[in-house]
Amino acid sequence: MTLSEPFRPSIRTQADLEHAWRHLMEPLGFSRSSVWMMLLDADDRPLPQLTEVEDCHRPPEPEVLAGFAELAGTLVDDVAPGGRWAFLLTRPGGATVTDLDRAWANGLVRACRAAGVRTEVVHLATDVDLLPLPYDALSGAA
Repeated sequence: MTLSEPFRPSIRTQADLEHAWRHLMEPLGFSRSSVWMMLLDADDRPLPQLTEVEDCHRPPEPEVLAGFAELAGTLVDDVAPGGRWAFLLTRPGGATVTDLDRAWANGLVRACRAAGVRTEVVHLATDVDLLPLPYDALSGAA
């Protein structure tokens, strides 16, 4: 029996990150709304574990976002000093970006920035597509 190597590509650009999310999530199709967390080390490589937070079908509460940022900061400090986080929102449905998608993406980025935690561009995966949610397009989100 041969064990395969963990998926650890070099992620230096948004295109690299999108490719990684596609590799990990395709075929697309989701039964619930989740936030996926991928920790990238200081050498631009993802750690071999992903964290899924389920049932993110309501707007994020400030204390939930603060909890995400606190956890993210602790893990970067303890596991991958100099690293950063990539977040992927997944949900059933079409590719149209919703206010809820924007609220989660904006909230995660803002909370992490406030906590001094570096992040990548948040991505969204639905039943039909996977796309980036650039921060400048989120600034009006609640």
